[in-house]
Amino acid sequence: MRKLAALIFLLSAVQTLALAQSQTERPKLVVGIVVDQMRQEYFYRFGDRFGEGGFKRFTDQGFMMTNGHYNYIPTYTGPGHASVYTGTTPATHGVIANNWYVKQLGRAIYCAEDSTVTNVAGTPGNGQISPRNMLTTTITDELRFATSKRSKVVGIAIKDRGASLPAGHTGDAYWYDDMTGDFMTSTYYYDSLSLPKWVSGFNSKKIPDNYLKQTWNTLYPIKTYTNSIADNNDFEGPFVGKTTPTFPYNLDSLKADNGGYGLISSTPFGNSLTLDFAMAAIEGEKLGQRGETDFLAVSFSSPDYIGHRFGPQSIEIEDNYLRLDQDLAKLFEYLDKTVGKDQYLVFITADHAVAEVPSYMVSENVPAGNFNSGMVMNQLKGFAMAMYGEGNWILNFSNEQVFLNKDLAREKKIDFAQMQRDIADFALRFKGVKEAYTAADMRNQEYTQNRPHLLQMGYNHKASGDVLLVLEPAWLAGGQRGTTHGSGYAYDTHVPIAFYGWKIKSGKSSTYTTVTDIAPTLSILLKTRMPNGTTGHPIKEVLD
Repeated sequence: MRKLAALIFLLSAVQTLALAQSQTERPKLVVGIVVDQMRQEYFYRFGDRFGEGGFKRFTDQGFMMTNGHYNYIPTYTGPGHASVYTGTTPATHGVIANNWYVKQLGRAIYCAEDSTVTNVAGTPGNGQISPRNMLTTTITDELRFATSKRSKVVGIAIKDRGASLPAGHTGDAYWYDDMTGDFMTSTYYYDSLSLPKWVSGFNSKKIPDNYLKQTWNTLYPIKTYTNSIADNNDFEGPFVGKTTPTFPYNLDSLKADNGGYGLISSTPFGNSLTLDFAMAAIEGEKLGQRGETDFLAVSFSSPDYIGHRFGPQSIEIEDNYLRLDQDLAKLFEYLDKTVGKDQYLVFITADHAVAEVPSYMVSENVPAGNFNSGMVMNQLKGFAMAMYGEGNWILNFSNEQVFLNKDLAREKKIDFAQMQRDIADFALRFKGVKEAYTAADMRNQEYTQNRPHLLQMGYNHKASGDVLLVLEPAWLAGGQRGTTHGSGYAYDTHVPIAFYGWKIKSGKSSTYTTVTDIAPTLSILLKTRMPNGTTGHPIKEVLD
């Protein structure tokens, strides 16, 4: 009996030692930060006013790849988050846009929609959310599998897609309900219709009410915002209830006409609210404090809302990043105290960057323009009927992609590949269209560089359109005020890629790097499998 007891004790000791060794080979906590609509340029343009504890942790103490890019078209929020965490592009993971048309359904679907689940807290209309449309695993999934699901994964964002896609198929996700001001989730994540106690406790504090009673004014005297254009201009979109896009913004008076609780998303206080909830998650789930490696995926959505409305040259966007810098400093100080300095690993990137407001570019004598998608759709329909006879030939035009009626072409014995070519050639007549490619091109040729390569990396054989357009530089589908993103030009693709913390040396490199390299780099650091659709490569400069 004594020998058996000794053997059991020895085995237990070996298991304990093995577990301890595995824990020391991984950080206590990984924090993935995605800033929605952030250019790499902002590190330089606003950097002289950043404090020491926020963004400068990456530039001064971390390792930054200064030439980081998206390697596909289109550059949107849904595919951006999916690509960062899966290590591959929409061609493989299947999230080809925020919304895309599905021929079999005869309608567009949302990237994170799931009709099989319902809301847990929040409102029903915001609750049918899951990552099921993402067809591959994520680095967060692989960490869970590597630890027999002992590791916890929590995804957090104001936008549901910014929370659900990074959390992967096996983590937990929470997003903001703009109807109630609460954070919510869905039955994909919980069988119970009740939130965890720490989430309910956070919601009970009604923190958004406090933020929405404030006035958004500049953090510093407005005359010191010399990295932006004049506050009052013709290129920015004012809030409803204001005649000019100018400071100050009294949120209490603007709330009723600007989406109620949703207004917070379009202010820097949306970042602060996200941070508040992230720290509550660390405390509530004891992330990084349980003897296992946990993963917190945080997406700051507000810069995108602000950027769309005001544009990258606005004082509003500059003030947003100065305030976000302070929020990050608060997060890192909290992590230093709760998890331990050098015990956690952080990366930062963006889901896309952003284009300049076309009307602003025109005012500076730079070629630019607004692309009228509705007019193009009507012209395409007229051309198709003139070529092939009466019929619903053009099913949809979205994301600069044309969806054609293949069934009708088959019925009328029309050469579908030639039809694609005819439509593509006709589309080149429109002002603002630079290039046009067909689905046949994407399937039958291998492109290795420039825009056709980016299109191909975003082209999914089952989901993408039949004709793919590339607009001229600085041309956008939109109005005279505000801006957007989605192209393969550097202003939309050039984003931060930086690491800080556990086992990360300080430095920088201008080697061309893509966001799909982030997940395989984490796989090496965390000693896990790479996500099962990975096409990116580990970043040697970070690892060696």
